[in-house]
Amino acid sequence: MAKLLKKIPVLAEKIAEEARPRIAVFVKYAKVELIPPTPGEIPKVVFGFGRLVKAATTFSWRNLTVREAWLNTLVATEVGCWFYVGECIGKGHIVGYKV
Repeated sequence: MAKLLKKIPVLAEKIAEEARPRIAVFVKYAKVELIPPTPGEIPKVVFGFGRLVKAATTFSWRNLTVREAWLNTLVATEVGCWFYVGECIGKGHIVGYKV
């Protein structure tokens, strides 16, 4: 048991040393990807939504490549899953609401 206790600080230092570059990469991308949209980006969102509605009404989504369609499917699935997770967190249960 004493040998194990002596190895803990060395092991913790190794873990911290391995994690530093990964944390640095995470922070680098988090500063760019996790910021809220600025007021200047709102018109781009409105334009993109209008383009989406136009594509849906003109059936231009049929001209997507398989890769684009697959990526769109993955994004839609992710959004749906996050919606479901948010609902579960909000109601406090996996199934049903407390009345």
